[in-house]
Amino acid sequence: MNASPFSLVAPWRIGVDVGGTFTDMVLRDAAGAVRIFKSPSVPADPSEGVLGVLRLAAHELDLPLTALLRDCGLFVHGSTVATNTILEKKGARVGLLTTEGFRDSLEIRRGIRENQWDHRSPFPEVLAPRYLRLPVRGRIGPDGAELAPLAAEDVEAAARVFTAEGVESVAVCLFNSFLDGRHERLAGERLATAWKGDWVSLSSEVMPTMGEYERSSTAVVSAYVAPKVSSYLRALDRQLRQLGLPRPVLLLQSNGGAVSVDQVASRPVMLVLSGPAAGVGALRGCSAAGEPANFISMEIGGTSCDVMVMANGDVPVADQLTIDGYHLTTPSVEIHTVGAGGGTVAWVDDAGLLHAGPQGAGARPGPAAYGLGGENPTVTDAQLVLGRLRPGPLAGGVTLDGALARRAIETRLARPLGLSVEDAAAGVIRLLEQNLLHAVERLSIERGHNPATFTLVAAGGAGPMHGAAVARALGCRRALLPRAAGAFCAMGMLQSDVRQDYLQVFLADLDAVDRAGLDAAFAQLEARAREALGREGFGDGTAVLSREVDLRYEGQQWPVRVALGKGFDAAAARAAFEAEHQRLFGHIQPGGRIDITALRVVGRGLLDWTPPAARTPQAAPPKPRERRRVWIDPAHGWQEVPVYDGADLRPGCTLDGPLLIEERTTTAFVGPRDRLEVDARDDFLVHIGATA
Repeated sequence: MNASPFSLVAPWRIGVDVGGTFTDMVLRDAAGAVRIFKSPSVPADPSEGVLGVLRLAAHELDLPLTALLRDCGLFVHGSTVATNTILEKKGARVGLLTTEGFRDSLEIRRGIRENQWDHRSPFPEVLAPRYLRLPVRGRIGPDGAELAPLAAEDVEAAARVFTAEGVESVAVCLFNSFLDGRHERLAGERLATAWKGDWVSLSSEVMPTMGEYERSSTAVVSAYVAPKVSSYLRALDRQLRQLGLPRPVLLLQSNGGAVSVDQVASRPVMLVLSGPAAGVGALRGCSAAGEPANFISMEIGGTSCDVMVMANGDVPVADQLTIDGYHLTTPSVEIHTVGAGGGTVAWVDDAGLLHAGPQGAGARPGPAAYGLGGENPTVTDAQLVLGRLRPGPLAGGVTLDGALARRAIETRLARPLGLSVEDAAAGVIRLLEQNLLHAVERLSIERGHNPATFTLVAAGGAGPMHGAAVARALGCRRALLPRAAGAFCAMGMLQSDVRQDYLQVFLADLDAVDRAGLDAAFAQLEARAREALGREGFGDGTAVLSREVDLRYEGQQWPVRVALGKGFDAAAARAAFEAEHQRLFGHIQPGGRIDITALRVVGRGLLDWTPPAARTPQAAPPKPRERRRVWIDPAHGWQEVPVYDGADLRPGCTLDGPLLIEERTTTAFVGPRDRLEVDARDDFLVHIGATA
């Protein structure tokens, strides 16, 4: 290893997370030293946001950009391109090949409405219109046997229509292809010669799951985003390699694991939760040795809040995901997202009621305090008015103007409500924190978890401002405010393993399953996982495979995923299923028949990582940099509170609230009944109610 000119040790690792407001970058060197950088995102071209934060880092580290990338041993990227392509309806013109008789299953959906009382809101626009959903003859039976051969002439006729209509990407979803994908593969081969397009998505390769609607919807969305996402990722990978990056870029998938551009290019739908899913890796870095890893994370950025629960070191991975009304079946970390962040807009409706969100101000114009033309008051403006944020330069090249924040709240909120500017700002914060509380309850209490046994992790640039208050309302005893909260997901990317998920539908009675058939099916999935991990450079010792099974009671629609040990034990699988079923639904069927619906293999390529370098313990607390008049809460009103420089606080330091801590990328607020401790990981641990 060689010492760099700025006292970091090469090779280093870089994680870059593109958010709605800022692009975050974390650099961790071989000795564990960490540097964090932020720059404004460029929604029109996310790659410019990536290059912008890299240039900023190179400038601050006094290095050429080529040298920064040349000594990078791992580059992991979380991208919102797939999600934004769906939300902004800027994807490709999509055609769909489907089995004769199933042309309209995509548009019929399942008749399920998110709100059972809402019968008027229209479903989202179908991404493959009916005239581009073309049927082909041929049939695979319920046992995977061919009942009728694929009609090649139908595929060729469809290809001519796709060419005439300017179709850019084609999805192929044929009936029962999850049992045998031969017809889809033949259709793909025919399209390769009869159609001049480049993008074909086969449902049996994207996600071979049971359920025609979910599988076709997933394949169509994958085809819809493929041209834009794959082109963006390949171009960025090529550009970074030309600038000196010695190895391919890794992308964060929705399952919380990383994957190379080449392996995800044919299934870009796996990237729809690319950035937020990095929270899994970040939470692993929060756990201390010997302590149960029970965390509820609340990652609050500029436009949204992502909530995640880690129980006993595991974050649930589900297959059912909805993005802007489109149902996807893809392995995804269970995340609940609400429109609540630093840039959330506060407004008054015609009835005189105050609202916070869900709309946000975005990167531009951003909060009124940014001085970029924004006139709507936001949460950031309210924090400025209440003294919790310092006016002046902010990480990411933004400057906060307190006068602009005060004017926005006065004109848009205080006057219509008949309140003082301060009371209106306080109302915005209280309303936002109530919204945050409900979002956290969605994945904790409603999933059968007792928040008192969890530590609330308040991350994101705005998270530490609200963490202690939400933890108190939730009933948590501790709140963890990571020092790197402002780049939480970018940090998590450096602690995420490479991951590949494989699934095969397998229908059997749990207690009467053919063990030989079960083992053979698992062996096939494991061979595919080993082959994929081998292409990423992981072999014996660094590749770990685990088996899982989907189980449900006879007659149920939705299964429960259960992890298996090294061997298959039906009694142990039943016990694990019933325990999870009891937690999720509050009941079980003692002795009831349990069916297997699918087998899964999760392949992980283990990336070693160096923990952050330990800092010297602190015997006595430092002096605050200043005292500032700050609004605390309705009971305590305005008080003079100490403001500490986070760099001055080291492990072993304890302080009683109320107080503020200013870090380079975030500001933390600790209430009057709470005690702050800088823990062994050098993060800020708040003991709720410790001084009450």
